[in-house]
Amino acid sequence: MCKILLLEDDKSLIDGLKYSLEKNGFSLTIVNTLSQARKSFTENPEQDLLLLDITLPDGTGFELCEYIRNKGNSIPIIFLTASDEEVNIIRGLDSGGDDYITKPFKLGELISRINALLRRTSNHNNSYLITCGDTSIDLQRNQVTIKGNRLETV
Repeated sequence: MCKILLLEDDKSLIDGLKYSLEKNGFSLTIVNTLSQARKSFTENPEQDLLLLDITLPDGTGFELCEYIRNKGNSIPIIFLTASDEEVNIIRGLDSGGDDYITKPFKLGELISRINALLRRTSNHNNSYLITCGDTSIDLQRNQVTIKGNRLETV
């Protein structure tokens, strides 16, 4: 199941996104502020994709994107925002975002964009990952996991 971190402070939009994304097989972690997003991403970096609003009570989605990119992380990032000004679109993409969708948007289009981005990035990111049932071998990290538990080397 693909894990998405949603950074959004609009409660009414969160409900619709939660329902639609979970219905389409995504696991969702929802945060409402920049500080919650940084904490959540630091504690659980195994997210597959980020959906970021720009205008937040304690900062911007641009700041989170730049923070993640400065750490060398190439996780797919989609900005999902009401700000349709060209300067914000350029800043979002130049700060490391992979896509920029303005509100209001069609949920079906959002799902398709998420799936397209995940297809492009999963081939690259998982080229060293071998999975069979509950067992995964990550050749790049030299790690083996069974049922999500990492085996320790002897």
